[in-house]
Amino acid sequence: MVLSERPPRLLQRVAVFDLETTGVDVENDRIVTAYVGLLDDSGAVLHAESWLADPGVEIPAGATAVHGITTEHARAQGRPAAEVVGEIVQALRTILAGGIPVVAYNAAFDLSMLKHEARRHGLDPLADPSPVIDPLVIDKTVDRYRKGKRTLDVVAAHYAVALEAAHEASADAIAAGRVALAIAERYADALPPTVEELHTQQIAWARAQAESLTEYFVRIGRLDPADALDGSWPVR
Repeated sequence: MVLSERPPRLLQRVAVFDLETTGVDVENDRIVTAYVGLLDDSGAVLHAESWLADPGVEIPAGATAVHGITTEHARAQGRPAAEVVGEIVQALRTILAGGIPVVAYNAAFDLSMLKHEARRHGLDPLADPSPVIDPLVIDKTVDRYRKGKRTLDVVAAHYAVALEAAHEASADAIAAGRVALAIAERYADALPPTVEELHTQQIAWARAQAESLTEYFVRIGRLDPADALDGSWPVR
């Protein structure tokens, strides 16, 4: 009897990326902390880089309540924002040039924030970063009708991934990477065979999800029909 070979894993080594910021406005808020790491196919951390920036503006109390970084701490311990942003961009550019996919949960937020920060400091932003893996977009596609929130902590628990320090850049990034690995394993038959094809599919999935959410918000009176949600992915 000849045993068929198991097809190669969709995700093997993956990079992971997360930001903590002064707020949720990708054009005007600033990066406070960042993490870029590399995981193997078991989810073990192979390499890690972390940054703390002085964003050059006050960190609102609401943002501090989320990630724990105060304005005083960022000014005393953080490095100049331009240096930090430049190093993050270069780290991701090097990873992507090597063909390693970058996992980011709700990637359009983090990558859009990084784009605007790069431009603010006169740096070249990442041009059309690819391949990117967004567990939020993929989970909402492969398990569309599952009820409940899709925040990282909830989705991590659904896939039995530990997340002990939510809203800390390294913890969130690593958990997102492990969720991506779990989804790729569980839904191997439903996903494209390569990360390049998966990246392309996510562009369409994100657009469709934004259109569906826009319709829902308009229906319940939460959104004006003229204010459609932007489904651009992975950068808005």
